[in-house]
Amino acid sequence: MLYTADLVHELNALARFDLNTGQQGIKVHKTADADVILAVARLHAKGLITQPDGGYLTSLGREAASHSLTMFGLLTAGVAASVSAV
Repeated sequence: MLYTADLVHELNALARFDLNTGQQGIKVHKTADADVILAVARLHAKGLITQPDGGYLTSLGREAASHSLTMFGLLTAGVAASVSAV
């Protein structure tokens, strides 16, 4: 199973949310990059965010964003040390 470009755009959109508060959402304007607009619309269709142009994370969206943040941390842990050793 490989990550498609669409999934990467969705992960990047989830990363824009502040998980420290449920009081802060995002708004994607119509002038944004088409990939971002489409990713946010897909996240809404999947029930991860409240509005097709952003809004707030749903409880499922908060869980997904938290898992993606954990995965990012695992994949980037020690990257600086590894790169400098090469």
